[in-house]
Amino acid sequence: QVQLVESGGGLVQAGGSLRLSCAASGRTFSTYTMGWFRQAPGKKREFVGSISWRPRITYYGDSVKGRFTISRDNVKNTAYLQMNSLEPEDTAVYYCAAVSSSGVVTTEREYDYWGQGTQVTVSS
Repeated sequence: QVQLVESGGGLVQAGGSLRLSCAASGRTFSTYTMGWFRQAPGKKREFVGSISWRPRITYYGDSVKGRFTISRDNVKNTAYLQMNSLEPEDTAVYYCAAVSSSGVVTTEREYDYWGQGTQVTVSS
């Protein structure tokens, strides 16, 4: 069982940066693929990015590629989403997710564990 808690959301101006954290409980965090998704009001949940555990491979959705970076610290049981050059279109609730897998996972339904989400609002 894995429990996930996101933090780091907030209000930022366009062009700014935020770093989200996803703290995980459980002894096997280091063997889980982690993912980030987001959902804006009235829209479907969208894949943001994923990071596998070994080798440490990352994969991003097209809308954030080159601006967002996913990382993980297996000692701290925490995954991160560094968001740079934020745009108003990035406004959404951001969720982290985990699944026991050997590679990156881009499909929402494949994830077994989800955090409660953290709000990110980008003002123009």
